[in-house]
Amino acid sequence: MLNLGIKSLWNRRFVVTLTVLSIALSVFLVVGVERLRNSAKDGFASSASGIDLIAAARGDAVQILMGTVFGVGSTGPGIGWDSYEMIADLPEVNWAVPIALGDNHRGFPVVGTTAGYFDHFRHSGGQALSFAEGNAFADQGGAVIGAEIAGRFGYRVGTTIVNAHGAGEIAFDVHDESPFTVSGILSPTGTAVDRMVYVSLEGFDRLHADRQTGADDPFAALDGVSFGAEQAGMTGQEIEDLGEAGHGEAGHVRGDTDPHEAPAEHAGHEPAKINAVYVGLVDRGAVLSVQRAVNDYPAEPLTAVLPNVALLQLWSITGAAETALLAMASAVAFAGIIGMVVMISASLEVRRREFAILRSVGATPARIFSLIVLESVLITAIGIVVGLASLWAVSVLLEPYLAARFGLRLGAGPLMQREVGLVLAVLVAGTVASVLPAARVYRMTLADGLSFKL
Repeated sequence: MLNLGIKSLWNRRFVVTLTVLSIALSVFLVVGVERLRNSAKDGFASSASGIDLIAAARGDAVQILMGTVFGVGSTGPGIGWDSYEMIADLPEVNWAVPIALGDNHRGFPVVGTTAGYFDHFRHSGGQALSFAEGNAFADQGGAVIGAEIAGRFGYRVGTTIVNAHGAGEIAFDVHDESPFTVSGILSPTGTAVDRMVYVSLEGFDRLHADRQTGADDPFAALDGVSFGAEQAGMTGQEIEDLGEAGHGEAGHVRGDTDPHEAPAEHAGHEPAKINAVYVGLVDRGAVLSVQRAVNDYPAEPLTAVLPNVALLQLWSITGAAETALLAMASAVAFAGIIGMVVMISASLEVRRREFAILRSVGATPARIFSLIVLESVLITAIGIVVGLASLWAVSVLLEPYLAARFGLRLGAGPLMQREVGLVLAVLVAGTVASVLPAARVYRMTLADGLSFKL
């Protein structure tokens, strides 16, 4: 029976090939969409693992998560250094890492932070960050870059880079007067970390201080540091105090001359504003009490975000888009199955003499019915194999590009449980769909086949 079915398909190989390609495209899209969805979801979850809370200015939890963890959007006006110190001093807090945002390097986010970031940050279920080359920045002129940035632009330890003000591809002000030297390159993580540039808080502040009061500033001659201070939102009294403290020293509008003692980790630098704080707790059971303490902080309106909860909110927002993509892929799969049914049905009239001859040599109607079903299963199975092979080839070819541009890693590994279910659903649908043309053959009589005229 199997040999007969294969020979029958080979005799109609042109039409069968088109049908196989249609089903292959269906499987490619259905499994590909599912794999993209899983890759995006895993990448998002991995990027936020190891962080118990994210504190930022009062705002939406999803917006704070996207801005601080993935470098997309903004986190509002920022928070004061006193708020950071309050959070770091809470007895339940094990570590706290400040985060400053607002600059980019060739479209990739620049993060101002401390060397403690590389000690405490975790990804992909608790893995620590490691360096493929070099080490963390030791001074304000050092920078640590993610693996994708290094690979895309060919950066190495010792490369000089220049950042710009603005988010994403938009650069309002190129800070070419304050270059950084790459001191370390992180190992690949498969998360947003691969697409970020990290500099010290002091180096981050230096960018804007140099721009505000540098020698080339046409407004510097008007009133020394006053113009830059007004732009930074200082009051008249603060500007006057700043002028008395050092009117003639350019480039220090922000707080790197703060006399207060800072934690040793920050090398004495206390910026006026930061955008967020990553928080790790001694005991995760205290997360709600710490969240309440941050949200109720009287000196400044803050929001403490639980990353996992924010991720669930994010997926609830994107769920409709995921469903729509899967529905479109399923519609293509359905169209492929319908095309196979049409092909088999259209060939029945041509094959009526073939079926009549089979009946005349002893084949029962049930055996011919089984032959039609077998042919459909073979077409569907071959289409599935071709579709999966095509997806594997495309994944291998495009993964470097997708990882560099979007942080997506399709992978060429075995099928996941849900993907296996989708493939089996296509196979079952192809088998069930063959019942209709097979039933027509079953009803054909021997006399009707022998009396058929060309």
